[in-house]
Amino acid sequence: MAADFNFLDSNVWVYAFASNPDDAKHSRSNELIERSDLRISTQVIGEVCNALLRKAQFPESKIKRLIDSFFERFEPIEIRSRSQMIRASSLRERYNFSHWDSFIILAALETNCSILYSEDMHDGLVVDGTLTIRNPFKEM
Repeated sequence: MAADFNFLDSNVWVYAFASNPDDAKHSRSNELIERSDLRISTQVIGEVCNALLRKAQFPESKIKRLIDSFFERFEPIEIRSRSQMIRASSLRERYNFSHWDSFIILAALETNCSILYSEDMHDGLVVDGTLTIRNPFKEM
């Protein structure tokens, strides 16, 4: 049974770090970060860093601090075993997820999350009976 852990897709983290503080998505993202018991994967950390380097021109010194912060606050899961990759493939096949989204969904499942917040996945879908995908910006 899933616990009350949440998982944030990389797009939510990017809004938290790179958006204008007056932007509603920035506020909502930070609210989720502050009030949630979160889990994260190394893939999401990598995606967030890449987006912040490209879109927000974060310097490497800030990226390194961000990476340190993620590892200090969380115990990031790394998807790397054969069985994990096979399970991600099964998720793609069953739910028609993209390749990379299937790894994020698997990480959320393997860290016992009950909600995965993502702007661009299947809002409202329940995966394996335990993980619900929610668009945190849908009601905005």
